[in-house]
Amino acid sequence: MVLLLCMDLFALPPVQPKVEVYYFHFSRRCATCLNVEKVARESVEALYPEQVKKGEITFQSINLDEKEGEAIGKKYKIEGQTLIVIGTTNRVDMTDKGFLYANGNPEKLKAEIKKAVEGMLE
Repeated sequence: MVLLLCMDLFALPPVQPKVEVYYFHFSRRCATCLNVEKVARESVEALYPEQVKKGEITFQSINLDEKEGEAIGKKYKIEGQTLIVIGTTNRVDMTDKGFLYANGNPEKLKAEIKKAVEGMLE
């Protein structure tokens, strides 16, 4: 009996870069805090719909006042409101840009998020 093996069965799938966009916040939030989250979430979903669907790029809003959120914050050394893009080997803190652009120039924030994410995908 001859056993034929398909080499494709043993081929490893290509490694897909994973990018995580997090917005860390507390329970008490101002209008700007809410808008930073809204613009960041909408930007990620609009710019990368297929990658979001596949789980290659994610957006998560994390409440630091909750036990699970506190643990994730400790993992990434986050202590306050933070918008951050994390790739496999680096991270970009977007907090200043988030609070600067979310209310007055959301398209600029979207462009900055795109720039950070694209840098992680290269």
